[in-house]
Amino acid sequence: MKWIYLTATAAIGLLCAFTPRHDTPTPVKRTTSIHQDPAKGELIKRGQYLVMTMGCGDCHAPKKLTPQGPEPDMDRFLSGYNSAEPLGAYDKNVVKTGQWVLFNGQNTAAIGPWGVSFAANLTPDATGIGNWSFEQFNTAMRKGKSKGLINNRNLLPPMPWPNYVGLADADMKAIFTYLKSLKPIANVVPAPIPPAP
Repeated sequence: MKWIYLTATAAIGLLCAFTPRHDTPTPVKRTTSIHQDPAKGELIKRGQYLVMTMGCGDCHAPKKLTPQGPEPDMDRFLSGYNSAEPLGAYDKNVVKTGQWVLFNGQNTAAIGPWGVSFAANLTPDATGIGNWSFEQFNTAMRKGKSKGLINNRNLLPPMPWPNYVGLADADMKAIFTYLKSLKPIANVVPAPIPPAP
């Protein structure tokens, strides 16, 4: 199983290396502005820095094709696999052996021996992390549990949650605070599809 994780991580790394970055999403200005609190503003700024450098948008943001190649669609940034678009056909036999891991063209769905996994909606909409507590987010990121619930299934590849186990508590809080400050985007991401028999 470790080689699957390493293969997926390498594929993501290659995509990250060749995906240009032009825009960075800014937090949504709300009437009860979170920016009135300078400490919270700094936390959001730190969270944005971490989200962008950790490449969260490489998998959790749908892409649009530009003259420079695929780029994150900033209008749907971190909204996960676009449930309005069909997954498309793929050869189920290719991934059964574990020699290949496939990604859809948006890089928001991954197909491997575990089945099909879909990148989650990380925006503060109710279909994303809008109802999550920090404790849920921390559990998802440090223990690899779906929806941050300890009795839920494990997060599937290529989500590299083991990389975040040792993240400083302040950085985890900053990431969560930044994600909660973004524009909510309604997008119900499908449940994983088990491997084909």
